[in-house]
Amino acid sequence: MKCPNCGYEENRVIDSRPLTKENGIRRRRECEKCKYRFTTYEYVSLSTALVIKSNGAREEFNREKLIRSIKLACVKRPISMDTINSIVKKVENKIMADGLSEIPSKDIGGMVIDALKEIDKVAYIRFASVYHDFESVDEFHKRIEDLEKPENTY
Repeated sequence: MKCPNCGYEENRVIDSRPLTKENGIRRRRECEKCKYRFTTYEYVSLSTALVIKSNGAREEFNREKLIRSIKLACVKRPISMDTINSIVKKVENKIMADGLSEIPSKDIGGMVIDALKEIDKVAYIRFASVYHDFESVDEFHKRIEDLEKPENTY
């Protein structure tokens, strides 16, 4: 682990704590050279799960990439990082619980879109525009109309 201040590779762990609601560890570290303190986060890696892209290519599941795409949809929305991390954790848990070695990117997108629809309609529309590959304003309009329809209650 390189120091973000000076680049020196030797550091020591000052404090370790499990992350609440996530399978990870937060570590406070101190550089042996410049004494700069910084925080790292470690997560269980789903290195065996491959994501099947729409063009057929396969790549390893990357939680940081998923977080970035959700954050992009949530720009200037009242959605906390805890909520975003919770969505990602649900996706990871689903992959692990189902024992999947491969999962289509559309399935991951579907899980995210379902979660965003319940949390924030604007973030949902933003994410849906990429997920559903909208090509016209009419597609946006139809999706917004679907959101505005009252749910069937019995």
